[in-house]
Amino acid sequence: MKRSVLALVAALTALGHQPSAAEPARPAARAEVLVLGVYHMANPGKDIFNPKADDVLAPKRQAEIAQLIQVLKEFNPTKIAVEGDPWDDRLASRYADYLAGKHELSRNETEQIGYRLAKELAHKTVYPVDADVEFPYQRIVDYAKASGRSKELEAINVEIGAMVKAQDQYLASHTVLETLLYMNADDGVAKDVGFYYRFAHFGEPGDWAGADLVSDYFRRNMRICSNVTRLVNSPNERVLAIFGSGHLGWLRHDFSSDPTLTLRTLAEFAK
Repeated sequence: MKRSVLALVAALTALGHQPSAAEPARPAARAEVLVLGVYHMANPGKDIFNPKADDVLAPKRQAEIAQLIQVLKEFNPTKIAVEGDPWDDRLASRYADYLAGKHELSRNETEQIGYRLAKELAHKTVYPVDADVEFPYQRIVDYAKASGRSKELEAINVEIGAMVKAQDQYLASHTVLETLLYMNADDGVAKDVGFYYRFAHFGEPGDWAGADLVSDYFRRNMRICSNVTRLVNSPNERVLAIFGSGHLGWLRHDFSSDPTLTLRTLAEFAK
């Protein structure tokens, strides 16, 4: 018996395998996702509070966009996901026209960042991954009024307005990259998510006005997360997801909670 064990050890050694009592298992390779929270560069005015961006087509801002693109190229995404309707093929069509020299970039961040970066990386397309659900904010307003808590709700909204104004002022005196680093910083992201949870305080059994709003928004971002994960075809995938900053904290939570993914951040590549 002893002789057979020694023979087995000798055979394994000859094959280049050094037996070890406790060989650590190699961690499995995981796809990477970087969520880039942005301000809406075209000023669409679709949110409750809307930052006011200056003209991103101005030469100064165009040079700053080029700087941002160089930083994002350090992540080297294999796919770029953007805030657009998955059933609307116009976004991909416009990108094809852009590649063909038949489309000039609009002020929208999807084009200014997504299209430009995709072209420089020779991507054949970009991927719209948004998901729209109800955002029942009026229910909170109605509940607050009926329960005598309108001033409490207004105080929260004043804080949100101040946060948006601070972003406007920061952008006015900083580059696009500096502003996005500011908006993607952990403290600000946590504060933004915190406002939603404060809205959840408005409600009662039978009328969960605030809780339903937070749940609906969580569901929207979970659906976006699902759409992004469908793009992951191998552990070597690196997906950049470009979304309005209001989605940032929720999407970070979703992707970081997925054990098959590794979450990356803008700050890692802006050194």
